[in-house]
Amino acid sequence: MIRVLVAEDQSAVRAGLVLILRNAADIEVVGEAADGDRAVELARRLRPDLVLMDVQMPRKDGVAATREIVAERLADVLVLTTFDLDDYVFGALRAGASGFLLKNTEAAELLAAVRTVARGEGVIAPAVTRRLITEFAARPARGPKADPAVLDVLTRRERDVLSRLGEGLSNAEIAERLGMAEGTVKTHVSRLLAKLELRSRVQAAVLAQELGI
Repeated sequence: MIRVLVAEDQSAVRAGLVLILRNAADIEVVGEAADGDRAVELARRLRPDLVLMDVQMPRKDGVAATREIVAERLADVLVLTTFDLDDYVFGALRAGASGFLLKNTEAAELLAAVRTVARGEGVIAPAVTRRLITEFAARPARGPKADPAVLDVLTRRERDVLSRLGEGLSNAEIAERLGMAEGTVKTHVSRLLAKLELRSRVQAAVLAQELGI
């Protein structure tokens, strides 16, 4: 069972999201929050598997809430936004969100995204995946640009997987491209994230873009 916390300040939208999620046999909505502070509070108390996070909320916005939740390793965060490439989305991804979806996403796509993130994979709205990664990498980051030497800790195969993450490929697509089992890809992704001290595969994709691999 995938335990989900829904954080959305508009009550009608939140009710709709909860209804969609509760209709899935493998998903349980364990809590609802109308602002970022409440989202962090509930994440600490309920320890959900995933937080479905709106980025524009009162008291504490979704970016700040995402940063706290991910930093404390309370849950994975899937961001919801009405815009495909606004500053909130970039901020949320830099904060460690596992991906984002547009609010007009169909119910089936929302459920698929929740299941994908719960499996440990990142997800980005398909229409903007590669454009997002490219533009995100091109934007000035806080702090120095990544040093290529950081890749020295990776094996050759892990570098191959990181390169494919930079293309926005899923585990299944990487497995097909590199001729390996999907489970093996997942293992490589987990190991390279740990070695590079990254919070999500989306951050790994951005690093790959920044380093041009």
